[in-house]
Amino acid sequence: MTHPAARSARPLNPTAEPSFGRAIAAALIAALGVALVAHAANTVAFFIGGGNTVQVLGQVSRFFMLSSVFAFVLLFAFAALGAFRRWPRALVAGFVSSLVGSLLATTLSITSTGQPLSGDALAFVGASIVTVNLVFILAYTITAATLGRRLWQYALGYRAPADVRSKTALVRVPATTLADGLRTHIEHADVDGTLADEQWERYVAAFEENGWKTREVPAAADLPDSVFVEDIVVLFGNTAVLTSPGALSRRGEKDGVEEAVRELGFEVESIELPGTLDGGDVLTIGDKVYVGRSGRTNGEGIAQLRTIVGPLGYRVIPVPVTKTLHLKSQVTALPDGTVLGFPASVDDPALFDRFFAVPEPTGAAVVVLDPGTLLISASAPETAARLADLGYRVVQVDISEFEKLEGCVTCLSVRIP
Repeated sequence: MTHPAARSARPLNPTAEPSFGRAIAAALIAALGVALVAHAANTVAFFIGGGNTVQVLGQVSRFFMLSSVFAFVLLFAFAALGAFRRWPRALVAGFVSSLVGSLLATTLSITSTGQPLSGDALAFVGASIVTVNLVFILAYTITAATLGRRLWQYALGYRAPADVRSKTALVRVPATTLADGLRTHIEHADVDGTLADEQWERYVAAFEENGWKTREVPAAADLPDSVFVEDIVVLFGNTAVLTSPGALSRRGEKDGVEEAVRELGFEVESIELPGTLDGGDVLTIGDKVYVGRSGRTNGEGIAQLRTIVGPLGYRVIPVPVTKTLHLKSQVTALPDGTVLGFPASVDDPALFDRFFAVPEPTGAAVVVLDPGTLLISASAPETAARLADLGYRVVQVDISEFEKLEGCVTCLSVRIP
């Protein structure tokens, strides 16, 4: 079997990689739209500031026409290089294009009259940044980061983020070095890489067969634990919190994940060192966010998460985790908020409002596919039977090779409901 990392990954963007012609057309449309709107906004601003006289409109439009042309050409070049992929880049591209364009136009207007570029002339050009050209630069910068990026996405066939993200699971192919993954609470067992690849494919298929889309985070062949993508980002509405992995060897996993959530339109926040936090330690039930204080998540990481999600309406509740790697190795939740757990593995079941004891350690981990459907490991058949008896449709997947690395069904994906 060909290892998943060797084949083409499912695209992160909602459309296939655009052709060269379409990419250039999108860049042209975005740059032209920014140039026209910014030029008009700048003209109107001077019209109002000049006493609303009709003569001002023509004068200002002609005065800034060359600046707009220069800025358009520069922004088109930036857009063709991918500046509109992320709004901070679009903001910088708009600023640089308008700044350079206005300086070139102002300089040319001086030299075209036959005046030499004396010290006084250069001083005037420099001062124009905060005088006559300031409104133009501001209008261009803001328009590039907003309208320009939106036009670029539309031209490439992007849909609104809500449509793109609905029922999407982020996944990451197993690294070729998967067998070298970390173990902390279980003894070493050999991992069959070929079987792991097959199990991962079946795991992904389980989502797709139940109405989910899947998006692959770029592969990380040299990062053994990178398949456990849930540890790297936690989602709260439209905010994605990039974690700060407690294991030094896992900190390189953030780059590909950050790219993924930004392309899907999330606002991104980050946990920063010395704070550490693994996504496997975060269990969200309604507005309650249970966070495990474990060997991978420290108090500073919990405090930073509280600062980020508190204003979003969430309440962080720290809980001790000493018996397993992560909180979600101990407990997960049913759609109604009932917490599942294997009592011998849970530090304190009384911390949760409603606790349902399961008969197998791996049965503590479930993924909610929809309000009536649960995904669970095939290694927990008794738990699956009990959940089915409660009226749930239970989908079982074999993830034995990942369980040898302290993985479970939750940590192999990040779900966007």
